[in-house]
Amino acid sequence: MPGETVEFKSNSAAARGYLSVPEGGAGPGVVVIQEWWGLVPHIESVADRLASEGFVALAPDLYHGEKATSPDEAGKLMMALDIARAERDLRGAIDFLLAHPAVNSTKVGTVGFCMGGVLSLYAASVNEQVGACVVFYGIHPKVNPPLERLRAPVLGFYAEKDQFVPPSAARELEAKLKSLGKRAEFHIYPGTDHAFFNDTRPEVYDAEAAADTWRRMISFFRENLTAGGK
Repeated sequence: MPGETVEFKSNSAAARGYLSVPEGGAGPGVVVIQEWWGLVPHIESVADRLASEGFVALAPDLYHGEKATSPDEAGKLMMALDIARAERDLRGAIDFLLAHPAVNSTKVGTVGFCMGGVLSLYAASVNEQVGACVVFYGIHPKVNPPLERLRAPVLGFYAEKDQFVPPSAARELEAKLKSLGKRAEFHIYPGTDHAFFNDTRPEVYDAEAAADTWRRMISFFRENLTAGGK
């Protein structure tokens, strides 16, 4: 079932995103947060795949219509991102899902990739309505989530050969979360590189690792969102 572009409130402004609803018509809500490329077809396909698993998925457009086609463009867009505005957009996306008639959970999940990975953790830290947080190799030098405020459990996926987020950084974050009394489970995939989940990038895509992360993520969302449904 293909998704659609929707508009939702972001504080006093308006934001847009890609919404995909399961064929069954209802399910727990999940916010899908883009990589540094923008709201591209790959991210929309992730939302559609989540809908096929029974979730109501919304991918907000944090670049507000802009997309990158090269790493240089993507880097510039990422560094120019207004973090405060992005936080408002994510909060608006969460509120939109919880008010949507197809969403039957009292909390939502968040999942993000690369830039979106750390924004997933940020959104979960500042919004009590997030009940499960998934991070795929998250990085953004300007985003520092207030981890002490985090209430949701965190599931993290990282790559052994990642030059942006090395395994040592992933282990350090996991240790910090646990030292704060947070629930965290991180996995580092041998032989993989940054963005190994992105099947539109054959130079880094790893089908086996991507399939394992998907299985774990779906199980994680079902465990932490479905049980607390309305």
